[in-house]
Amino acid sequence: MITNLFSTFDPCTGIFSINWIRILIILIIIPNNFWILNNKTTIIYKILLITIYKEIKTLIKNKRSTLIIISIFILIIINNIIGLIPYIFTASSHLSFSLSIAMPIWTSLILFGWIKKTNKIFKHIIPSGTPNLLIPFIVLIETIRNIIRPGSLAVRLSANIIAGHLLITLLGNNIKSIKIIIITIIITIILILFETAVSIIQSYVFITLSTLYSREI
Repeated sequence: MITNLFSTFDPCTGIFSINWIRILIILIIIPNNFWILNNKTTIIYKILLITIYKEIKTLIKNKRSTLIIISIFILIIINNIIGLIPYIFTASSHLSFSLSIAMPIWTSLILFGWIKKTNKIFKHIIPSGTPNLLIPFIVLIETIRNIIRPGSLAVRLSANIIAGHLLITLLGNNIKSIKIIIITIIITIILILFETAVSIIQSYVFITLSTLYSREI
């Protein structure tokens, strides 16, 4: 039962698996006119981008980084929502996907901070007025906190996506009577709507935390 349950998140479907290729292939197969001609989808898309830009521009110091942050948001939200379609692999439910996004962001921030703003990094590690006796413990705590940041970003995204998908999978596997099919369908629709909201929220949380981390540099 457990094996069958978690097989939903197994990316291996054969030698020529396109589960991982699917992460970017959706952007490739969209026709060019989709980005040029205005329609309801592109209008919603542009409104979403403008809203996200207004949110993060107050948090991020380097305005040139907004393009990177918005691009990451688009990548995560597209993969989250596509993963709700039946029989489509959910890439964002795997740590290999979320870590591959969180780790470069964290590494670039750490390297930039230590190379360009060394004094400011030391100020964050050892706040002014810290007693000499507590300095080793503060340094250890702050170092661990910085090290686990990419892991916390990745786990938060993957865990929330996995939780909702498991609920939907469990609900679909436990239909044993025709009498409860209607109730099951209604509950499933509610869960899918809830998961859609979670997909958007988790994408927003990911980029918001990333921008908050960048403010410390």
